[in-house]
Amino acid sequence: MSEQLIDGQTGSWEIVVGLEIHAQAITQAKLFSGAATEFGAAANTQVSLVDAAMPGMLPVINMECVHQAIRSGLGLKAKINLHSVFDRKNYFYPDLPQGYQISQFKQPIIGEGCVSIETEEGGIKEIGVERLHLEQDAGKSVHDRHPRKTYIDLNRSGVGLMEIVSKPDIRSAEEAAAYVTKVRAILRYIGTCDGNMEEGSLRADVNVSVRRPGEDLGTRCEIKNVNSIRFVRMAVEIEARRQVDLIEAGGTVDQETRLFDPDRGETRTMRSKEEAHDYRYFPDPDLLPLEFDQALVDQLAAELPELPDEKYARFVANHGLSEYDARVLIDDRETADFFERTLTDGESKRDPKIAANWIVTELFGALNAADRSIQNSPISSAQLGGLLDLIADGTISGRIAKEVFTEMFNTGSDAGMIVKAKGLEQISDTGEIEAIIAKIIADSPDQADQYRSGNEKIAGWFVGQTMKASQGRANPGMVNKILKAKLK
Repeated sequence: MSEQLIDGQTGSWEIVVGLEIHAQAITQAKLFSGAATEFGAAANTQVSLVDAAMPGMLPVINMECVHQAIRSGLGLKAKINLHSVFDRKNYFYPDLPQGYQISQFKQPIIGEGCVSIETEEGGIKEIGVERLHLEQDAGKSVHDRHPRKTYIDLNRSGVGLMEIVSKPDIRSAEEAAAYVTKVRAILRYIGTCDGNMEEGSLRADVNVSVRRPGEDLGTRCEIKNVNSIRFVRMAVEIEARRQVDLIEAGGTVDQETRLFDPDRGETRTMRSKEEAHDYRYFPDPDLLPLEFDQALVDQLAAELPELPDEKYARFVANHGLSEYDARVLIDDRETADFFERTLTDGESKRDPKIAANWIVTELFGALNAADRSIQNSPISSAQLGGLLDLIADGTISGRIAKEVFTEMFNTGSDAGMIVKAKGLEQISDTGEIEAIIAKIIADSPDQADQYRSGNEKIAGWFVGQTMKASQGRANPGMVNKILKAKLK
């Protein structure tokens, strides 16, 4: 994930990226009204008089949105401003009833912070956060209901957004994707945004420019409302290449807002890029400055859960996990919690490395094939722990355990019930295993002679035959020990 250079006809170019992430705060009501925020409601059924900008309606701040912004700022290791101001950002658009958006400009609720991302080389890079400010979302223009008309849905009008603005510290498409991934993980851990990009509750505006290495920043273009991490990566690469080709052909990059079309693999002009003065910001006269004391910040900080970076370090140090397994398990809070519940369910203390391997390999493989998330896994952490216990105490072998796992996934049954019902208990009776091996050796004199003549590799063939004869139930350790003694 090192600095990404684009090779042009006239030399190399450096990509410079800044991101504006719009994260919908998890609240039951909108930023300035009591209207609901549930996704998927019928058009215009979650709109208060305030959201519709009816005359005489005044906004009232939803303090839970403020608390969510503070929690997010703490997660981003950012400065919490005890005094901030709401401003009117003036522009006209059909789905913006007021003719302005209530936002924050010079005095946001959250100041500078930083987000750590992992580079492809395994190092850590700090991406600066410029600010986080609260603002209300606009409504939605619907263009696909009529060939000549546009419909307006105001359900999103007034929904509380946290806009997280990065510094232009990102130098590649991979870094941009890693930054969005990390910010989303932090917000999900804290519980301030669900991060569902497909539902629009988290989206990114991607600012891209190019320059010769070491030169001043180039002219940037903003790609609006990119709604997946894969599209963030694609948008950076495609827009950077467009700018390089344009400059090298003798043209100049205009500062503008563009749309990303993933089907065509291109960005297209949307409008000229506005500057701050174009919006004619001024403090909203209907809202007093937002003020709270440090005691509130300290209280919210004390209630924060363990964040991804801290959890990763603990998984490696305390559980002895590989860096890869730790990264996979802390990717989202539900997976990390599932892993820890698997370790300590009831009075059992299970091997962390074995548990991690079963989750990362077997469970994730089955969930991906079934297109399911870990939240609706048919195997609970307690059930997986029960399967691991049967392996640990020798009741079943690792091979049989995989068959049991498949049955568990398909039926939701406990491992113990499946093993008992199907008679899958591991054979650990010495006499029974000796009898199986003796018969195989007697039936295979040529292979036995090869072993006694020094071809010890053929022992693996005997092991395979023994496991086949026992239907995979023979204790592998006992098989190897008895087999060597019998062959000699």
